[in-house]
Amino acid sequence: MPAHIRKGDVVFVRSGADRGKTGEVVSVDPSTHTCVVKGINLRTQHLKPTQQRPKGAIVKAELPIHVSKVSPMSDGKPTRVRFATKPDGSKVRVAARDGKELGTVSPARKAGRK
Repeated sequence: MPAHIRKGDVVFVRSGADRGKTGEVVSVDPSTHTCVVKGINLRTQHLKPTQQRPKGAIVKAELPIHVSKVSPMSDGKPTRVRFATKPDGSKVRVAARDGKELGTVSPARKAGRK
């Protein structure tokens, strides 16, 4: 089943600590149904001082968030996603809110194949 979220999409966070925020999808992992969104689900890790970094460090990292907690944006508003097949055989993602095309899932089929 194709995912409703793709890398590069601008998404709206529906639940969690970052609810109401928007960000761009950096990566998607289909096996775990998670995605990493820029600026969302930030976690801070304090690193102890070592010989390589005598002062230690504080590292902020974006952790994955489940795809069910985000929705793609269309004209600045979150929307659900539908899948439609065009007459040329290509499959596209369509915004349920306004019918705007969000991206292609599979390219058009060649004329000789059925």
